[in-house]
Amino acid sequence: MQRQPRSGTPSRTAARHHVARPEYTAAVRYLDGRSEIFHVRNANGLADAREVVLGELDDVFSILIARRH
Repeated sequence: MQRQPRSGTPSRTAARHHVARPEYTAAVRYLDGRSEIFHVRNANGLADAREVVLGELDDVFSILIARRH
């Protein structure tokens, strides 16, 4: 019996379908001086992560976002 060649290895095929989105950490300072750290998981990039955080919060003075490793 001969083996038939595969079109792609299962691990490569699965890896293409389950690409993990990057996670981001956002440090937020509010107008009253308080600060908080948030983890953003559902963002497509830095700009999207910024929009996600700003869309959820009010009275933000500054924001710093970095990709988590």
